[in-house]
Amino acid sequence: MNYSETITYLYQSTPLFQQVGAGAYKEGLTNSLLLDEHLGHPHRLFHSIHVAGTNGKGSCSHTLAAILQSAGYRVGLYTSPHLVDFRERIRVNGVPVSEQYVVDFVERERSFFEPLHPSFFELTTAMAFRYFADCHVDVAVVEVGLGGRLDCTNLISPDLSVITNISFDHTQFLGHTLAAIAREKAGIIKPHTPVVVGEVLPETRSVFEHQAEAMEAPLYFAEEQPLLYADVEMELKGCYQQKNRATVLAAIPLLQQAGYRVGEAEVRRGFAQVVELTGLQGRWQQLQDAPRMVCDTGHNVGGIRYVAEQLKSQHCRTLRMVMGMVNDKDIRGVLALLPRQAVYYFTQASVKRALPVEEFARLAMEAGLQGSCYPDVASAVRAAQKESLPEDFIFVGGSSYIVADLLTCRDALNLH
Repeated sequence: MNYSETITYLYQSTPLFQQVGAGAYKEGLTNSLLLDEHLGHPHRLFHSIHVAGTNGKGSCSHTLAAILQSAGYRVGLYTSPHLVDFRERIRVNGVPVSEQYVVDFVERERSFFEPLHPSFFELTTAMAFRYFADCHVDVAVVEVGLGGRLDCTNLISPDLSVITNISFDHTQFLGHTLAAIAREKAGIIKPHTPVVVGEVLPETRSVFEHQAEAMEAPLYFAEEQPLLYADVEMELKGCYQQKNRATVLAAIPLLQQAGYRVGEAEVRRGFAQVVELTGLQGRWQQLQDAPRMVCDTGHNVGGIRYVAEQLKSQHCRTLRMVMGMVNDKDIRGVLALLPRQAVYYFTQASVKRALPVEEFARLAMEAGLQGSCYPDVASAVRAAQKESLPEDFIFVGGSSYIVADLLTCRDALNLH
């Protein structure tokens, strides 16, 4: 098989959460432990940092990786989902895993993993850990896929655990209260291993305190820490990144205590060049001037709340919103946050989980939002571009998969 055929095989033979949702979720670590043993326990061959949370874990993971790269470390970075190419999930010093490695791994290991029927994420995680070991990385920054306690990344014994925040998302798996969700996220706390919590709520604080005490793990709430380099300049411009900045800055002294050689210059460079160093996309990313176009992967109530606040500060003639969502989110909760004084271009992403555009538009109009329906992201963006004047502002988002479709067709839309 070539690379394209291999990726098609993976999508078709292993359940992919971004396509089918709940059907791809496998609770427990049984398959992950079997894959790990078969591959020689690769995660034991490098240091690691584990990052969980409802929102912000991707930005924090990329920023930590950028800082460590700036300090001269060889850094693996494992994140999900990908936006354009599967290889974005697995990087070393910002460079995606090669197509040939993916092909060779699947060909070599399929006789072992096919009888296990692993999920796409279980297999991808095993591949990432083996790749990082093969590349002799010094440290890997590993983003949790979903939850924490039963996530297949939770095999690692990290030098530091990071939990960005807790809000409502994936409640069908993680629970319907903030405390229940926090318990799942707190499952990444390891014995005697420091943990940073970025944002804490009254409902979640005692959960983290209890779990940290049980694990004898030093616990630090970022909001209560004196932060080094608090004036650091950030390349990521979303207003929600201020919370992520505090989380990452609270982690730096703990990494230093663990023996990492990270100083002020490295921290500042990591924040200032995170996109160049790691390839991060989709976080308040500007794609066009006059009219200005920005996309963002915020996709739940917690993420959209920050996006909506930032949209209020945009000075423009007309705000144009290209929006779509997937069917397992709090749709009405998100719609209640969106600006009423905007023109909407309702659409749907090219994944099976996408909420049909007609249903999304019906719910949006019930919430007082006005607009038209478009069958795909490209046609919605073209319509917004055609109707815009240079003084307008176009926002594209509502789902990671809406942003993924946008970035996939950016050349056809003449976006930079």
